[in-house]
Amino acid sequence: MVTRPRAGSSVSFPSLARPRLPAVSASRPLPADPAPSRTRRRPARRTEETGRTFSTVANPESAFLNRELSWLAFNARVLAEARDERNPPLERLRYAAICGSNLDEFFMVRVAGVHRQIAAGVQTPGPDGLLPRQTLGLVRERTHDMLRQIEQAARRTLDDLAREGVRFSRIGDLGKRARATLRERYLAEIQPVLTPLVVDPSHPFPYLSNLSLNLAVLLGAGEGEAPDFARVKVPVGVLPRVVAVEGRLVLLEDVIAAHLGELFKGRTVLAAHPFRVTRNTDYEFEEEEAEDLLATIEDGLRRRRFGSAVRLEVGQGMPAPLVTFLQERLRLAPEDIFRLEGPLGTADLMSLPVDRPDLAFPPHVPAVPDLGDEEEGGLFDVLNAGDVLLHHPYDGFEGVLAFLEEAAADPQVLAIKQTLYRTGDDPRLLGALRKAAENGKQVVALIELKARFDEQRNISWARKLERAGAHVVYGVAGLKTHGKVTLIVRREEGGLRRYVHIGTGNYNPKTARLYTDLSLLTAHAGLGADVSELFNHLTGYAEATYAHLLVAPDTARSGLVALIDREIAHAEAGQDAWVRVKVNSLTDPGMIEALYRASAAGVRVELIVRGVCCLRPGVPGLSENIRVRSLLGRFLEHARIFAFGGAGSPEVYFGSADWMSRNLDRRVEVIAPVLDPTHRDQFLRVLATEWADQRGSWELNVEGVYKKLPGDFSAQRAFAEARHSG
Repeated sequence: MVTRPRAGSSVSFPSLARPRLPAVSASRPLPADPAPSRTRRRPARRTEETGRTFSTVANPESAFLNRELSWLAFNARVLAEARDERNPPLERLRYAAICGSNLDEFFMVRVAGVHRQIAAGVQTPGPDGLLPRQTLGLVRERTHDMLRQIEQAARRTLDDLAREGVRFSRIGDLGKRARATLRERYLAEIQPVLTPLVVDPSHPFPYLSNLSLNLAVLLGAGEGEAPDFARVKVPVGVLPRVVAVEGRLVLLEDVIAAHLGELFKGRTVLAAHPFRVTRNTDYEFEEEEAEDLLATIEDGLRRRRFGSAVRLEVGQGMPAPLVTFLQERLRLAPEDIFRLEGPLGTADLMSLPVDRPDLAFPPHVPAVPDLGDEEEGGLFDVLNAGDVLLHHPYDGFEGVLAFLEEAAADPQVLAIKQTLYRTGDDPRLLGALRKAAENGKQVVALIELKARFDEQRNISWARKLERAGAHVVYGVAGLKTHGKVTLIVRREEGGLRRYVHIGTGNYNPKTARLYTDLSLLTAHAGLGADVSELFNHLTGYAEATYAHLLVAPDTARSGLVALIDREIAHAEAGQDAWVRVKVNSLTDPGMIEALYRASAAGVRVELIVRGVCCLRPGVPGLSENIRVRSLLGRFLEHARIFAFGGAGSPEVYFGSADWMSRNLDRRVEVIAPVLDPTHRDQFLRVLATEWADQRGSWELNVEGVYKKLPGDFSAQRAFAEARHSG
């Protein structure tokens, strides 16, 4: 992406172009019949590209897969969706943008953490047997290739969109009227936001913020002198990354580069080259020493902005001396420089200013569950008759919001207590809690201020709730509160009654439309008592005893291992023994070792792990009875389910915890049993249907390679159609 214009000329960037179900065991209910595909496909290209993957085995002698490589393999599976032409083009572009966004966070957190280990002189191998420096070398090699693949997928999809009439254009390819319109818009709406910064003895090299997109501008100096360097920050976020003009789309940096003569009047613009910086955001909050946790978090957020650089992305045509200039000032190794054709920062292409529903997935309309009529007793009477199970986004999040809003308005409700991790911006949830507090109810909001990248929003929520009269608690020192629970205490005939919501997803209506999660609404006295114990422990540090819940970091790990050990005992007694688990990530060595023991004892283990998996399946004598699949789709698979055979009487649990050391040891997580037999069967059916999925499923083999399953049966499509047909 070289740009070397003469003075006054424009600087442009190039435009970016019904199967048989697998067999299931008798103990597993059959999934719904598959539905036919409704989209066009080009099998040859799709098959060739979705099969591209790599091994996550970094050390052939290790029983554990490398965590960083496993994460990259997950992002490669997302990238396969960006290449899969069964997906509409706008959705393919969205997948490419998600890949770029994922990789940004990977560098900000995971790669930054490896750098920190190296700087600290860590010489202890990880569970996979690799030292931090060895891991960094593998990560650097594979991320260079992955960034190029993401870029290629985005460019190919933009070419496909162009054939559908959605076109990105160079400035020079626009007509005279369009260029004039663009100049007027630039002068009125873009240039006033820009700040040109020239580097010279009186102007030091500027601070480059995390994920900022910039133009490195070379300006003519005196005869025989080196060009001056200037930096112009492209104000992505303040302004849209993509500008629509006369039916065409133009990148914001392209617009700015084309009008640099207006910004540097009287100077000769020799060239402009895009670059992008990624910084370490893995900041550790010293909360144990904090007298005011909220103030400490706010100070930490300010400090995190100035983390060291961990990656520099530059346009392909940037001259080597200019790359070296940036590299030295950012204190980066040559391996941390990524040369790309562009566009840099594919995460910004998540949505385009176009109205073409024919090029996207059909709108998904969640089913509205029947939760009773408020005039005839409402949701509380429904829950007194039996539990309500919701499967989001196939069931709308409306039921959870109605639960809170009805409680806020009900004069018989005395108290509402809720944990909040990632809340989003939807006003209804905040409004319900504020209304409840203003109505004189005891409202307790346990807000996790340390939810990564949501800290500022959660601070804002905390202050608004405090002003409304709610009791706001910031959690337990040294732990993140990640559990998803709400407790409502209501005065009824015969005394007080507790109502509870337990979920696998955040109280965020926006992500509830995009993530698959599970919600249980219940008036079960035992679960209500346990949740009361939990809140007393979190707000008053009281000792807690749980009859039903598994709560991290106290009882979750030991309880889960005990359930696995029980299956081992069943297998050793010659009984049918199995474990089925669905999580986002499986990295904890202790849980992996427990599953290895189960496999060696003859327990059948089926794992649906969407993202990182450090367990190595299929190793003779170690994990030959373990199978691992990853399921991706239109919706982000987010639910956690844990099912155990129980010698013919299955037990099912669900909750907020992945099987990672941080979840089981350093977070407050809530895992609940499914006590209603009908709902237990529904959970088992969810697992069975997802295991039968072909459309978005990949299987992990002993070599650490994920292989795409053939076929088109989609679990997500089956769930959606079942809701609307039933």
